[in-house]
Amino acid sequence: MDIQKLMDSLKGCPCGRKHETNIKAVEIGSGMLEKTADILRENGFPQKILVVADQNTLKAADGILDVLQQGGFQWELKLYEDLREANIVEVRALQELSKSVEGILSVGTGSLNDICRMAALHADKQFAIFATAPSMDGFASDTSPIIENKFKSTRPARQPGIIIADTRILAAAPNELKVAGFGDMIAKYVGIVDWKVSHLVTGEYYCENVANVTRTALKRIVSMADRVTQKDEETAGAIMEALVLTGLAMKLADSIRPASGTEHIISHFWEIKKLEQGLLSDFHGKKVGVATLCTTKIYKELAAKKNIVFVPEKLDWDEIYRAYGPNFTEDVKKLNSPTVTTETTPEIVEKHWEEICRIVEEELPSYEEMLALMKRTGAATTFADISVDEELGRLGVRFHPYMRHRMTLMRLIPMMRFERTADELLGE
Repeated sequence: MDIQKLMDSLKGCPCGRKHETNIKAVEIGSGMLEKTADILRENGFPQKILVVADQNTLKAADGILDVLQQGGFQWELKLYEDLREANIVEVRALQELSKSVEGILSVGTGSLNDICRMAALHADKQFAIFATAPSMDGFASDTSPIIENKFKSTRPARQPGIIIADTRILAAAPNELKVAGFGDMIAKYVGIVDWKVSHLVTGEYYCENVANVTRTALKRIVSMADRVTQKDEETAGAIMEALVLTGLAMKLADSIRPASGTEHIISHFWEIKKLEQGLLSDFHGKKVGVATLCTTKIYKELAAKKNIVFVPEKLDWDEIYRAYGPNFTEDVKKLNSPTVTTETTPEIVEKHWEEICRIVEEELPSYEEMLALMKRTGAATTFADISVDEELGRLGVRFHPYMRHRMTLMRLIPMMRFERTADELLGE
């Protein structure tokens, strides 16, 4: 991937900001495992490193430790059995382990990358990724969704300087992980809508050029929907490149907006409520895909409505706190003091409503198109597919907006007066 070409295209961006990235190299291709040490060394990665993996990812990248050793790297290994949760406890453990090294190499994806990138920031270590599956869009991100006291929040982290992916390994990854990556990408339709809506009603920063980086990646991966689960290297490499682009877009905007909207918050709500019961959630991308379908249905319904009356919101905070439960009530209070809606008014929303409806129509495929697209890949499409019961599924759709101080179209629903609630819209 030609990072420099992309960065050159963003010079003098009309948004007025200078777009920057810390990524030195993205190497995606066949046989990259054997070249890992050379790529790291050529891009100035330190030779005394902590390698972080779990048994599944290390098996997928079989031989990487020997390649590193033969290439002159001195490594220490932190090996998890099967890391599925990015917890602050593990972040702190990695910070401690990294005291004796100069760099952290994450061998894997998802939660492994998340704990490594945050530990690298706080320990001030260089960070690189060797990807083992095209399962999520956060490879190039500079944030990490981290769980602390069973509550999940997105935090600043270190963007990797180097990303390496061997298409032989990506192509051989389990289909479930590939489809999860597709589900995470489909969410970008909603993410762009929410970003543009927030720009209109709160004045939040928005950059069309950065949004186009995401759209380019999204268009590429959607064009490969019928090939997502095939084991050919060309498709796996193209999907990986699309996933890297969306993470890069987040860094370019200094915001998660180009890649994450209300659908991600819904997924996080489901996750924390299951964690509260001692249950692990399904793969991130699978949950996000289902949440994207839910959101698409509601957003399309809203955009088709006529004669909506916009009024100051009147929220039943006791009902909201009950939905989260005593374990998370204090977190919700902090995130809503003040609420994000204090940054706008019903009059502002009404003024821009026609344009908001146009954004939804232009940016979002229809619910039927979205459903068909996901079914072509074998992606999860229902609550049952992600082991979320109907009650929890609907609870997340209704109450997730209060889990973040972030404007979304869903968060504006309490300012609207019409005949049906979001929960009722979902049920139709």
